[in-house]
Amino acid sequence: MSYLDRDTYGIYTGDDTEGPGPRLMGADTLIGEDVYNRQDEDLGDIKEIMLDIRNGQVAYAVLSFGGWLGMGDKLFAVPWQALQLDTDNKRFLLDCSKEHLKNAPGFDKDNWPDMASTEFNTELHSFYGTHQSVPGGVTSSGSVMGSSSGNLQSDPGYSSSRGTDSGNI
Repeated sequence: MSYLDRDTYGIYTGDDTEGPGPRLMGADTLIGEDVYNRQDEDLGDIKEIMLDIRNGQVAYAVLSFGGWLGMGDKLFAVPWQALQLDTDNKRFLLDCSKEHLKNAPGFDKDNWPDMASTEFNTELHSFYGTHQSVPGGVTSSGSVMGSSSGNLQSDPGYSSSRGTDSGNI
């Protein structure tokens, strides 16, 4: 089910043509969305969206990967700016191979890390090649709330350089 299927009031439609998808979206409409890579491999789905309340930004998406029927799956915190919305296929894109993701710092549903710790942030952003958000600063982005242009499809001509976005919520 995609965010459009859950849009009972038409709040995600509009004439905003800059960037992928609607400009504003409810976090709960993104929970359960599929995540694929550019090789069209299923990497899992979004289980949670973590908000940094102090600086007013989306910090991470928690991705569930592996397992079967919710059992044995591994959870990963993925920096928000590492995700892109593929509006054509109603899913997120993560520029990461399955093999690389298997080596990502992960955790299980009953043992979450301290996501606010400096060590966790440094390890995570280093793994995904993203930059830690600085309150009031600008981070590299391809996020849902980014100012990227065009639809984010599995385009062989896609460049991994991204626009800028504060990621503010």
